[in-house]
Amino acid sequence: MVQVDKLLVGGVVLTMNTKLELYRSGAVAISGDSIVAVGPVEDLLKDYQADEVIDCTGKIIMPGLVNAHTHMPMTLLRAMADDLRLDVWLMGYMMPVEREFVNPAFCRLGTELSCAEMIRGGTTLFADMYYYEAEIAAAAADAGLRGVCGQTVMKYSAPDAESFEESLAYTRRFIEEWKDHPLIVPSVAPHAPYTCTDEILKACAQLATEFDVPLQIHILETRQEAEDSWNEYEKKVVNRVADLGIFSAQTIAAHCVHVDTEQIRLLQQHGVAVAHNPTSNLKLGSGIAPIKEMIERGVKLSIGTDGAASNNDLDMFEEMRLAALLAKGATNDPVVLPARDALLMATRWGAEALRLGHLTGSLEAGKRADLIILDHAPVHNLPHFDRDQNSVYSQVVYAGHASDVLHVMVNGRWLMRDRQLLTLDEGRIRVQAAGYARQMDEFLAAREGNVLNKLIAIGGLQQEESFEIQVKVQPDTDQQALIQRLLHHPAVEIVKSLHYRQYDTYFLFEDTQQGRVRYREDDAIDEGGKPMAVRTRLTYTIHDKEREFDEAVMLSRSQFIAPADRPLRFYREYFQAYRECEVHKDRLRWHVLYKGVLFYVNVDQIMVPAANHHYIEIKSRTWSARDAEYKAVLIAEMLNEVLGIKPGQRVRMEYVELCR
Repeated sequence: MVQVDKLLVGGVVLTMNTKLELYRSGAVAISGDSIVAVGPVEDLLKDYQADEVIDCTGKIIMPGLVNAHTHMPMTLLRAMADDLRLDVWLMGYMMPVEREFVNPAFCRLGTELSCAEMIRGGTTLFADMYYYEAEIAAAAADAGLRGVCGQTVMKYSAPDAESFEESLAYTRRFIEEWKDHPLIVPSVAPHAPYTCTDEILKACAQLATEFDVPLQIHILETRQEAEDSWNEYEKKVVNRVADLGIFSAQTIAAHCVHVDTEQIRLLQQHGVAVAHNPTSNLKLGSGIAPIKEMIERGVKLSIGTDGAASNNDLDMFEEMRLAALLAKGATNDPVVLPARDALLMATRWGAEALRLGHLTGSLEAGKRADLIILDHAPVHNLPHFDRDQNSVYSQVVYAGHASDVLHVMVNGRWLMRDRQLLTLDEGRIRVQAAGYARQMDEFLAAREGNVLNKLIAIGGLQQEESFEIQVKVQPDTDQQALIQRLLHHPAVEIVKSLHYRQYDTYFLFEDTQQGRVRYREDDAIDEGGKPMAVRTRLTYTIHDKEREFDEAVMLSRSQFIAPADRPLRFYREYFQAYRECEVHKDRLRWHVLYKGVLFYVNVDQIMVPAANHHYIEIKSRTWSARDAEYKAVLIAEMLNEVLGIKPGQRVRMEYVELCR
């Protein structure tokens, strides 16, 4: 008799090995961190004895589940912002909150919360992408879970780095520190092609190949990503990253919702593993990944939950079931992803996707003892049919729940016995997580009540010159004759002239003290009357004017601008204005020097709302209050002495107010 540490006897053993061997009354022998033998219970009892023998009668013994894509600390953001599009959710809520709160302590606690949830749900191996990944690795290792931990790199500043160079340096140190850990595999995680430059993607691929570690990346989660890639690079996303050498590394591509046949072939040819995230993709309205074609073309497939901020849980039972049902519904093919294959995606195929199939993912002699034991007879999973051997896979995938998991073992160590966590203080985690939630609620409540804060939260906001001096007139004579009189005046020097069509959308708020936000698309028009360049930006202003000089020469303050690098639809959903107002105009603009001082002179024809109105506008900006007063005097001179504009022709209102 061979002495081993543990014998699990009497349960239904699902090996999930390449032969899909299944033992209705089976046993597993474990010594140290590894499996010694798997087979019929009578055979193992003849050959092995152990100090710890666990009777698994009425139970299922199977490999632990593999969550191939998640963001562990984001459990602390669960249900913070839901029912939003991906870009609004990510850029408008997740990233601003992360910039404010994410630090090493946040990441450690969020990982502990995730580990507690995953252990309770039978997950023993995960792949993570986030910030401060060394903290995540340490927390997961302390909890006893196996993980592939990816340090995020992107072109934007991040909670743990001001620049991508800092992120790369952090990643290198992280890999060097964790390279040979028994539970943690460090990896490189360029966030996505649309958040990384070519330089960043190449550097990440080189770092991953230098250390022979996996590379994790989001690919084609949304249709917008596909369109933007073609518009900017004239390449499909997968083609672009392939050309940049990303696939020279051991690549795990999350999502792949909008890959076409050509891109699927490229994924297969390069051995890229795909982490399918059905719940997150549905909840964010991203779409349904073409799983059937990926299976048919031999792409390596696995299943992930994504982060709890977009799922909103880490329940792999739910994910397996949805993956199987979604593939059937999307293709009208009930056999496209049977329960057995869905379970393979969440066990052996998942481990292989993470390049750990030699260690885990199936119950086989020589592999690590990463396994779970399920209650085989809860009321929601009765009765049982043994005629078809595959029925047990259906019981697990279609009727199994995370609450069925009774015991969890990783690397030969019990992490949960009889639903009791052994490596984590669940009470402390609950209290600390509630504390973070209160802080984030306060932060968001303060931000949601302030339009300027919401603008600041999505980044890129800059203050223009503190003072703007401007006047509008609606001439009762030919405006062209008036403007020529100004442009040819001896005190005026023309610096340059421009022609625009401007499409303005004003976001107006019930509390007028909040100011207003204008989304503007500027189309530069060539001499033939055709658009030749387009610029979009946001402008924030307050309603009240600081002062009025000389009959409607107005002084305003506190104007802020930001690049509008997202579609108009994003800002509609993000600001949720009380009402909107559209103003479209054709604008002729001159930059002129009057007595050596720079002014902008506009001749505007309002096109929307429909009106045959023309206005002349003269404006300038400055950081100096004294300079503002001087410029106001010069504008008054141009109106009175050069143009001869009567006070009644001057307009005190903005275009948005004129056109309501």
